[in-house]
Amino acid sequence: MDGAQVHFEVCVRRKPGSGWSLELATEDRTQAVSAAQEMMAEGRAIAVKVTKETLDAETREFRSVSILALGDPDQPKAKKVREDLEPLCVTPQDLYSAHARDRIGRLLDAWLERNRATPFELLHRPDLVEKLEASGTDLQHALQKIAIPEAQDRGISVHELIRSFQKLVERAIERLLKDNRQGLLPNIEKEGFAVAAERLMREPERGYLLGAGVAASLASARTWTEKVSRLLDLVDVAPAVGPPRALALSTIEQLLAEILGSKVGLDDILGHDLDLGGTLAAMTRLAAADAVDALIAVEPSVAKVMPKLSPAAERLGRCLAAEDFADVRTAIARRVLRELMGPRRLRPSDAEGEIDILRGLAMALTAAAGDMLPVDDVQSAFAARSKTLVTGDFVDAFLGEDRSARAEAGALIWLVENVIGSANKRQAGRWLAALISALRFEKDVRNSPDSPATRLANLADLQRSVARSGLVVEDFEPIQVKLGELGGLVEADAKLVAAVAKAQAPALHRISLLLRLAAGEAAPLGPAADRARVEAMKLLRQDDIRGELARSPEQMAQVRDMIQAATLAA
Repeated sequence: MDGAQVHFEVCVRRKPGSGWSLELATEDRTQAVSAAQEMMAEGRAIAVKVTKETLDAETREFRSVSILALGDPDQPKAKKVREDLEPLCVTPQDLYSAHARDRIGRLLDAWLERNRATPFELLHRPDLVEKLEASGTDLQHALQKIAIPEAQDRGISVHELIRSFQKLVERAIERLLKDNRQGLLPNIEKEGFAVAAERLMREPERGYLLGAGVAASLASARTWTEKVSRLLDLVDVAPAVGPPRALALSTIEQLLAEILGSKVGLDDILGHDLDLGGTLAAMTRLAAADAVDALIAVEPSVAKVMPKLSPAAERLGRCLAAEDFADVRTAIARRVLRELMGPRRLRPSDAEGEIDILRGLAMALTAAAGDMLPVDDVQSAFAARSKTLVTGDFVDAFLGEDRSARAEAGALIWLVENVIGSANKRQAGRWLAALISALRFEKDVRNSPDSPATRLANLADLQRSVARSGLVVEDFEPIQVKLGELGGLVEADAKLVAAVAKAQAPALHRISLLLRLAAGEAAPLGPAADRARVEAMKLLRQDDIRGELARSPEQMAQVRDMIQAATLAA
């Protein structure tokens, strides 16, 4: 080996998690070691190693021996987690789980809609199963839609997976048809729902059998509303207490959840003439009937936006109020939140109405939150919806084209009050600040046909509303200052303060009016209020006026209170 070809390699790792890279190759051992130590000392790498590479003359391959290692050791590679390649459903019973029924509903949505059925009914009604099997293409397409992505995830053949699913479906169909031929499926119209539930408690597959009986009782229903009515009739005759009642209501709950979870079923129950906002309001009233009815009684804005439910929907709402259907209520409420976080407009042709319906929904869902929904989830959904209310398109639609600048300011303050989320508040505040600072707003205020006193009072009202809108101080103070400056211009144009001070009117009347201007009641705080305060103080220093007030203690007390208010407002 003395004549073997030898060189030394310096390899480095520059950051955690990175691999080794070759930095230097040399035949000088000392140079390689020195270079490695220098790189670590200067912080140019987190780890460095020097290896001796010897060429084998026979195999022409290098043999590597480490002679120096500095810094962090090699990090062992994490073992790859072996994915479970077993299919999710391997027996017919697996198809009856909530997850499997949801998947079936998405795969066969068009077929189910045409046949006005739910996945639960399909799995429990022999007539529907035979109809689906006879269609051929619908079932085959559904198997293909689920097999292709599953095969890619599992790394197996699509055809192999389709054959596996076909065998599972055939077993499930044969099981249901066989049980029907043998008379194992109950007829609850003849036997009675309560009697069937109590009898089937002794059966291992009591949920499957009672579900078949309930599904069969819905077969002749022509509309989704009629199906819901029949299910509510079964609730009325369900066992009174104990495990049989739990079994009966659990079976009904699964069907109700699927009907209310489908768009066609929900529209049939709530009405087809509602826009998205009306539908969400009706869903909220359905899921939280007691809380919404109590709120309607005391809050006119909620009563204004809540649509009246049909008799069938009212009956359903009363039924859902029971603790037995808490999961259905929660599912409806969560669907409302999902829609709120989506991009669709609640009132596509009425921007102002959209704010009204959103305000009503916020109050209703907040009142109903707690056991049904976490308050944080409700706030997050409305913060996401508020983001759509401060976009340029929505603000343009909301303000319209026929409003005066004064009316636009009031509308934007209303918008600020009704959005939540700090970022959304700030953006709405920017829209308001841009309007107040615009020359158009100044011209509208100064050239208005209203009297100067009316214009000043309007500006004062806007100034107070801005402070109550929910903006932080840093955002609303500049707007208030601008409104105060505009008030100063209006007062200066009309010389209102001087006119009041010199008016031929009782002293108390003049002082009261000036102090109301100074306190921010009749004029915005700013130059106009400051001038009114100065004139009021001048009048109060006049001997004749002081004497007049002294002769009337009640008037003196009234003026003293107004002076204090004006002083605090300054």
